[in-house]
Parts: sequence; structure tokens; C-alpha cells
Amino acid sequence: MSLAIFTKNNCIQCKMTKKFLNEHQITFEEHNITKEPQYIDYLQGKGFRSVPVIEKNNDPIINGFRPDLLKTLIAQ
Repeated sequence: MSLAIFTKNNCIQCKMTKKFLNEHQITFEEHNITKEPQYIDYLQGKGFRSVPVIEKNNDPIINGFRPDLLKTLIAQ
């Protein structure tokens, strides 16, 4: 499973999402739109206007801090 998370600086939802993933030893690749602004257009092209966005195998699956949905990643 390949996970990517799109975040930005000073985003509490992003911090909480990364904390959840780290606590459950779920590996991910982070793309910070503050440091890598090219991902802003990428996310907007997929219909997102806020972060965090989690993609699994290049398909967006979670937007925002959603513990209920994040739990589904634990067993995978």
C-alpha cells in the first residue's frame, strides 16, 4: 500500500492526521503544499480545496482529519 498525505504548515488537522498514522506505524510520503506549491494545482485539479488529503495508490481516499476513516488503514 502506498500512502501520500498532502499537508501545509500550521494545520492542526494535518498534524493530528500525521500523529495518527505515526502512532499506528502506517508509513506515508508527505507533500507539504507550503514548501511544494506545485501540489496546490494538483489537489485543486482533483476537486480539493483544503488539506490534509490522503491518497492511497494515487487515489484520494480521505480529506480532513477523519479518525473513523483512518482506522480503516490500520489493518491494511
